[in-house]
Amino acid sequence: MLTYKIYAAGEFVQTGKPLNVINPYNGEIVAKTFLGNEDILERAILKAESVASEMRDFPSWKKYEVLTEIATALKDNRDDFARLLCLESAKPMKYSLGEIDRAIQTFTIAAEESKRLPKEYIDLDWTPAGDKKEGIVRYFPVGLVAGISPFNFPMNLAVHKIAPAIAAGCPIILKPSTSTPLSTLKLAQIIDKTILPKGAVSIIPMDRNTGNKLVTDQRFNLLTFTGSPEVGWKMKQDAGKKKVVLELGGNAGVIVTESADINQAVKKCIVGGFAYSGQVCIHAQRIYIHTSVFDEFSKQFTAEAGKLKVGNPVKTDTDISSMIDEANAVRIQEWVDEALADGAKLLTGGKRDLAYFPPTVLSETHKDMKVCSLEVFGPVVILEPFNNFKEAVNYVNEGRFGLQSGVFTNSIEEMNFAFLNLEVGGVIINDVPTFRVDHMPYGGVKDSGLGREGIKYSILDMIEPRILVKNR
Repeated sequence: MLTYKIYAAGEFVQTGKPLNVINPYNGEIVAKTFLGNEDILERAILKAESVASEMRDFPSWKKYEVLTEIATALKDNRDDFARLLCLESAKPMKYSLGEIDRAIQTFTIAAEESKRLPKEYIDLDWTPAGDKKEGIVRYFPVGLVAGISPFNFPMNLAVHKIAPAIAAGCPIILKPSTSTPLSTLKLAQIIDKTILPKGAVSIIPMDRNTGNKLVTDQRFNLLTFTGSPEVGWKMKQDAGKKKVVLELGGNAGVIVTESADINQAVKKCIVGGFAYSGQVCIHAQRIYIHTSVFDEFSKQFTAEAGKLKVGNPVKTDTDISSMIDEANAVRIQEWVDEALADGAKLLTGGKRDLAYFPPTVLSETHKDMKVCSLEVFGPVVILEPFNNFKEAVNYVNEGRFGLQSGVFTNSIEEMNFAFLNLEVGGVIINDVPTFRVDHMPYGGVKDSGLGREGIKYSILDMIEPRILVKNR
């Protein structure tokens, strides 16, 4: 059995707590790693603190070299990384390859951004007190970063914390999900070969009690967390004085108008609704369709959902496979059954098989059902009609989340109205809310989070301005 050691304080180590990583599709052990303990974490913190000044003074050309070297190594080992990611997460190979490609792009973008960290010159003579004075603003690394990443994008969401930290000059300790830690530990083998100071990056799987020190320990200057709203907002309460960035859940809405290309909308919504079994924060969960095209869209969408290829995630033609574990499939079954008992109509799917939950489409729902009001985080989509565009926008805005929304329309007026009135962090025109490229600002409002990711925007959270005032 393959073994992946913890990467802490610039060394590969193991502990007395082995962690077997299980393939959710077949229950087989993929590989073994270890859970870090408090001693390992303390060692990583002390080492990170010891290299903080070196990271602060690490020149741009070296940051660029390191980040480019990592991107190149990932590209050279793309298939191996994708297979490992596929096995630990049951993410179909087509999506696993796509995630590794995005991680490569994320490091590439970070390399470019490392050369253009913000600087300012300010004339201070706007008032008499500032006469003959000028200011130079330079941005400095915020310090030690604590990163916590989830299971659903085990590589790229971790990289969205590691890459900007390197670019900003901040040491970082990352806690990956204990369900899917292997791809990031494999990444550590690449990072270790670069000229980055040892201890600048540590990757340590931990149990929740040990990992909570990332939240409460005041030696960390910033906490960046991706995960559930309940956990994220509790972390913010416990984080003390450190800066906090939260990328939390969603309940993404899609609007399909009468002017939309229905065939295109169906095709994109199928991917947005069922890619990686809907275990995506910006999964297209609620689709509102104009009454004039509702029947056509519903018929096509339901038919296409039934055509998705189910099976082993390592096969290149598999569209949908097991969820991360059976417990989540059971939870979704309960939510769907509750909706059906409350009057919802089942158009397709709806019956789980162990950890597999089929593509499921519901209609005739209402906003108080869990499948409408909460984040399903599974392959369940609701279809509902609307009569006018303002009504559809109001439907999307209902509830506690506001991450991204998709709008299929060929009306400039509707596009502008949506952008002005949708209570979300991103409005995607003629595509699903699941759309994301890695240099765009990404994050939400309401219970969907605090702050933005996207390399430049993450870097801005990891640096702080300092002004030098001097005489001219």
